[in-house]
Amino acid sequence: MYVVLLRFSANSSRAAEHMADHQAWIKTGVEDGVFLLVGSIRPGLGGAILATNIATRDLRALVDADPFVVHDVVTAEIIDIDPNLTDPRLAFLTD
Repeated sequence: MYVVLLRFSANSSRAAEHMADHQAWIKTGVEDGVFLLVGSIRPGLGGAILATNIATRDLRALVDADPFVVHDVVTAEIIDIDPNLTDPRLAFLTD
């Protein structure tokens, strides 16, 4: 399981011009079963993604293809988490 942090960079003012492509990238990640949750980091600091079912190198390639990353609207950090205790509703993350 991974947490991907997308923190706004100095080019955050360019977010609007790449938003449609960024949202399409998110939609694809959700449809492919990789992104489980996508949301904003408050207050207006960027975004966060909970991801699973993907190898680290493949997730890195996917994140690097995010239009916000490509155009330096955000910087990306991938945190690899090995869950060992979960609420029963999230037990699928330990499989």
